[in-house]
Amino acid sequence: MKKAGPAEAPSRERLARLRRGSLAEWIATGLLISKGYRILARRHRTPHGEIDLIAARWRRVAFVEVKRRTTMADCEAALTPRQAERIGRAADHWLARHPRFGGHDIGLDAILVAPMHLPRHLPNALDRT
Repeated sequence: MKKAGPAEAPSRERLARLRRGSLAEWIATGLLISKGYRILARRHRTPHGEIDLIAARWRRVAFVEVKRRTTMADCEAALTPRQAERIGRAADHWLARHPRFGGHDIGLDAILVAPMHLPRHLPNALDRT
């Protein structure tokens, strides 16, 4: 019988993915700030899942999913209806706990990050309709 011990160390590949994901989130943060957004939260966890970025500009709150892939087409393909539902539920959860943003316009945005390309902000890319 194997003795229970500390969790196994993450693999090198997993650590590399985490670093790339973190870098992509910083790039996305910079893009939003350059567009006049104020970052309200990064990597916000809810019972429905994690929201990469929550940002506000004027009377708009954006719940942002950051996608980093090798190509922009792969980034776009990674945006799924199931993911939109998850982010929407997580956004509803956050809004219920932050009533001062209740009257704001809400957007479920995406930011696509790929090597050798400028990051692309897609407002309302994940909106549930």
